[in-house]
Amino acid sequence: MSLPYHAGAWPVVDHNWRVDSRHPEPNALGNAPGGRSRHPSRGACPRRRYTVAVPRGRIFYGWWIVGAGFGLETLIGGLMFHAYGAYVVLLREEFGWSKTLLSAAFSMSRAESGILGPLQGWLTDRFGPRVLIRVGMLLFGLGFMLLSRIGSPLTFFLAFFVIALGSSLGGYLPIGVALVSWFRRRRALALGVSATGMAVGGLLTPLVVAALTRFGWRATALMSGVMILLLGLPMAQLVRHRPEPYGYLPDGDAPGARAAAPAAGSDFTAREAMRTRAFWYISLGHGAALLVVSAVMVHLIGHVTEQLGYSLRQGAAVVALMTVMQVTGQLAGGVVGDRLSKRVIAGSCMLAHALALVLLAFAAAFWMVVAFAVLHGLAWGLRGPLMSALRADYFGSAAFGTITGISSMIVMLGMMGGPLIAGVLADRMGSYVPGFLVLATLAAFGSVFFALATRPGRPENPQNRARSGGRSDTLWAP
Repeated sequence: MSLPYHAGAWPVVDHNWRVDSRHPEPNALGNAPGGRSRHPSRGACPRRRYTVAVPRGRIFYGWWIVGAGFGLETLIGGLMFHAYGAYVVLLREEFGWSKTLLSAAFSMSRAESGILGPLQGWLTDRFGPRVLIRVGMLLFGLGFMLLSRIGSPLTFFLAFFVIALGSSLGGYLPIGVALVSWFRRRRALALGVSATGMAVGGLLTPLVVAALTRFGWRATALMSGVMILLLGLPMAQLVRHRPEPYGYLPDGDAPGARAAAPAAGSDFTAREAMRTRAFWYISLGHGAALLVVSAVMVHLIGHVTEQLGYSLRQGAAVVALMTVMQVTGQLAGGVVGDRLSKRVIAGSCMLAHALALVLLAFAAAFWMVVAFAVLHGLAWGLRGPLMSALRADYFGSAAFGTITGISSMIVMLGMMGGPLIAGVLADRMGSYVPGFLVLATLAAFGSVFFALATRPGRPENPQNRARSGGRSDTLWAP
């Protein structure tokens, strides 16, 4: 129960319940997790007083978490995802490594995310996103420091593995888990605003390229690691898992609005979600989209500079334009995604991804590269935040981390496959065109998966499942 507070104050929220060491937070009804009552006379288990505080004022605290997510995504996007293509160019110049080797490093990092995804999702649901983000930012920063010291493919793979593991633990999944719990009606908007951080990170690409050119890639990697530790760890402190333990309801609704919120029993368990067709279709569609996204991340600058003959700075400018369009798409997607069919929007974006990659493959003039950047950036931005929002709309927030983590095992096949397909075909055929065309075709087919991903029925007998600890496996037919 929240104590009285003044606007802008930091109220103390006092929860007095029987201790279950496995579950540190109470549920939305104020009971200890696992169904234990707050009643002080039941059993001999001792009681412990928990005191937590979050800022209260005119701005709902969920938006502070959105801001933290935005900042964390900006660090990850600007220093790793969008900048990796520039590192590839310089590493090839210094060590003579092949496109396949450098693509394999990126794909290996995505394999790590897919393999560890279910564990990461469970840990996020179990311990809360803030713990994972702290660990992730620490590893992310240390990984860049290690990158500044590499001298062989082995040390490069090891350093990049640490970077990728940190970005995974501190990024998309734990941030999404927090936001889908703090927002319902404005879920797509909150996810969209947070996700723009990844796109805004692309605007930093010219700065990263300037640092790479002026100071060298080793010094830039070291400075990046220091920046991550100085900025990422404080931002992680702002993240909270669920609003109810802090005296809030999702979207900042008044207590009387609780009846309008979806019943907790309507949330799917991970096992229930996996038994629906929608889970698999969304995962396959998301994976098909990442075939294009990952290939562009790794090979865009290389294609623009090596094959089309433009400079590294011009390549960075293309990334910056693509990023501006991605931000535009994410903000628009956050608004329209709460009003229109997320599934239809996602399917349309898949066709736009395919068309954009065809334009890039056959670019004979700079305007075609610009057209690619506009179309691909808009499609990426519109579709991106809807992936989490669609899963949360269909399956609820109770096991969102675990569900998303399991889905990542499928999704990351696309993140792994895109760079490898483009890189291997470029090494063997001397051109990125064949690989880009293959990926464009697969992306076009991906639109079919979203067309088939209709909403599943609710779990059968949700009240009985809630009383049994969420172990029911039966679904109504979708």
